[in-house]
Amino acid sequence: MSDDIHDTPSTTPNFQTELAAKLAELMPEAITDGKIDVVKLQELLAIDAAEGNERFGLFWPGKKRALRAAQEPTSATLRPDFNNSKNWESTANVFIEGDNLEALKILQKRYHNSVKLIYIDPPYNTGKDFVYPDNYSEGLGTYLEWTRQVSEEGKKLSTNADTEGRYHSNWLNMMYPRLKLARNLLTDDGVIFISIDDHEYDNLKKLSDAVFGEANYLNTFVWVSNLKGRQISASGAAGTKEYILCYARRADEAGEFRASGSKLKSLMPTVYKGFNYTAQTDERGPYVLKNELYNTNSAFNEVTRPNLVFDIYFDASTGEVKTEPVSEVHVHPGFEKIPPKKNNNGTNKYHAFRWSTRKVLAETYDLAFVESPSGWKVFTKVRDVDSAALKDVVMDITTNEGAADIGKLGLDAKWFDYPKPVNLIKLLVESATESDSLVLDFFAGSGTTAHAVMQLNAEDGGNRRFIQVQLPEPLGDDHPATSVGHETIADVSLARIHAAGEAVLKSLDGQLIDRGYLDVGVRAYKLADTNFSKWRVTSEIDVDALQQHLLDLRDSSSSDDATADDLLVEILLKQGYSLSEKITTTVIGGVELRAVHDADGDVAVLAYLDEHTKPTLEQLRAIVDTQPTRMIILEDAFQGDDELKTNLAQLAKSKNVELWTA
Repeated sequence: MSDDIHDTPSTTPNFQTELAAKLAELMPEAITDGKIDVVKLQELLAIDAAEGNERFGLFWPGKKRALRAAQEPTSATLRPDFNNSKNWESTANVFIEGDNLEALKILQKRYHNSVKLIYIDPPYNTGKDFVYPDNYSEGLGTYLEWTRQVSEEGKKLSTNADTEGRYHSNWLNMMYPRLKLARNLLTDDGVIFISIDDHEYDNLKKLSDAVFGEANYLNTFVWVSNLKGRQISASGAAGTKEYILCYARRADEAGEFRASGSKLKSLMPTVYKGFNYTAQTDERGPYVLKNELYNTNSAFNEVTRPNLVFDIYFDASTGEVKTEPVSEVHVHPGFEKIPPKKNNNGTNKYHAFRWSTRKVLAETYDLAFVESPSGWKVFTKVRDVDSAALKDVVMDITTNEGAADIGKLGLDAKWFDYPKPVNLIKLLVESATESDSLVLDFFAGSGTTAHAVMQLNAEDGGNRRFIQVQLPEPLGDDHPATSVGHETIADVSLARIHAAGEAVLKSLDGQLIDRGYLDVGVRAYKLADTNFSKWRVTSEIDVDALQQHLLDLRDSSSSDDATADDLLVEILLKQGYSLSEKITTTVIGGVELRAVHDADGDVAVLAYLDEHTKPTLEQLRAIVDTQPTRMIILEDAFQGDDELKTNLAQLAKSKNVELWTA
C-alpha cells in the first residue's frame, strides 16, 4: 500500500544527502560502505584535485559551520497572514516576515532555478548593523530565540561592533549560507546584485567568487551616491560611492544588460549622452538610422576583409538591391551604384562593409538608402529603437532620493535608515529581467525592491512578481513608526509596500483599461515552526522527552492552534507548490475541502484537513470521483482505521489520483 500513498516530506531538501547521492551516481567507485571515500575521490579526479594543504581561497573562523547551516534541512514553515495581505486571491507577490536563512530553505523546493533577478542590500558591517546570531545548532531555534531579543545565555542581543573579536567572521558567517541557498534559486540566465560599501567589499567579492564562481562574475557597479562626499574616518579622502556586485548563475546565459536609452539619459545625463535619433517607421515597425553600412575602422579593407568589399546597386523606384565585385564599370542600367567608401589610410583603397553580400541581399529590409549631395549612402536600420547597454557606473541618483521616495508615499522618511532609491533598483530590474520575471530580495528593509517592481510594471506593461523577506527586527521605543502601531522593520517594510502599490495604481489614473490587470497586491506570510508536532523531533532530544512526545502524538500530530489554511500552506510548500497558488474552499459529499486550482482554473488538488472528524468511505469516494490530480488527507483523519486508509488508496489508484498524507 505504501507505493500507492505518498508521505509529505517533513523538512526541506537535505543538500548534503542529495550531493552525496549525485556523487555516488557519477562515481560509484568513490563510495565505500555507503560513505564517500575521500582518498578514492581524489584518485579519480587525478590532476583536477588540489594537492597538499596549501590552498588559495577565503578562510575564516566558523566557515565550516556556516556551510553546514546552509545544508541543514529545516522543518519550519510559513503561516499565511491574511490580515496584513492585500488582494490575496489575485496577487502573485509575496512578503515573508522571518529569518531569511530559514525562508531561503523553505523556498528551495518550489523556487529552485526560478528567480531571474535577486537584489539584496545586506548590512554593510559598519559596526552599527545587526548581524544575525552565529548559532547554527538549530536555525529555527536561533530565529525564535532572537525574536525574544535575548541570546541562549539570556544576554541582550546587540550590533556587530568592530570591537568584537570576530568582526569580519561574524559577517561572513551570516552571508555565506544565505548566498549558497540564493544561488540555487537563480535561473540559468539569472543574476544577483549585491549592494555593499568599502567595509566588506573585498570579503564579499572573494566570498561571491567562491559561491558563484569567478567565471560568473559580471560587474562591479560603482554608484556615486553622494557626490558631496562624506568623511567616514579621520584620514583619507571623503567617500562618494558604494558598490553593487553582480554575478550570474551562468555568465554565458546571462546576456547583455540593456535599458531604455532615453530613460537612461533622463535619469543619468552625466553618464549617458546622445540618443537624439529621430524614429521612423516601415512595414516592420519603428527604427532609427545611426551608422552607415561601411566599417569605420580602416584596418578592415580589401586586403584584410576582401569578401566584405563590393559594389552595391540600388533601384530607387522599386527598392531592388544587387551586389557585384568592385569595378569601375556600371553594370546595372537603371540602378544607382554605391561603391565601397574610399580608405584614406594611405595604404588601402576601400573600407570594408560590415555586412556580407549574402546578408545585404537577404536583409535588404534593414537597410536604408539615403541620397545626399555627395551621392547615395547606405545606413543600417536599428530596430531596438530606444535601447542602450547599461554602463557600470551609476551617477545622478543620490541617497537622498530614497528618502524622498518614502515621503512621496505620505510616510515618514525617518522610518528607514538610508533607503535605496526606487530609480536605482528599477534600473537594475529593467536591464536584467523579462516582463514576467520573478524578483527576490531577502534583505527587504525599506521595501524598495517591491516598489521598483510594481512601478516598472506600470511603466512598461510588465507582469513581474516579487518575493520579499525581512527579519522582524524590533524598532525600539523611540522609533517614529511605533506611534502608528508598527513594532518591527518587517511591519514598516510591508506598510511601505502597501503604500507604494496604492501610489502606483493611482499614477495610472484610469489607464488600466488599456494595459489590463496590474498586480499591486501582496500575500503576507510569517515564519513559524512546523504545524505538525510529529515533525518537530530531533536526534538531540533525550529519551524522556521522546517518550513524552510519543504520548502527545496519541492525541494529535498537528498543532491545535493551526488553521486549515496553516496546514495546507505547509503541506503545499513541502510538496513543491508555490506561495501564490489559487486556493478555494469547496464541499463534496458533505465534507469541507480546500481546492488548489491550476493555471486553467481546474481543480488540481483537493485537501481534507479535519483531523478530528473521520470521513466515511462514501464521502471519500465522492471526493475521488471528482478526479483531482492529487488528494491530500491528514493521517490523523483516519483515526487509526487502516481499512479505511487502504480502501481510499485503492479508490485513488482506480481513478489515477495521487494520494498524499501528512
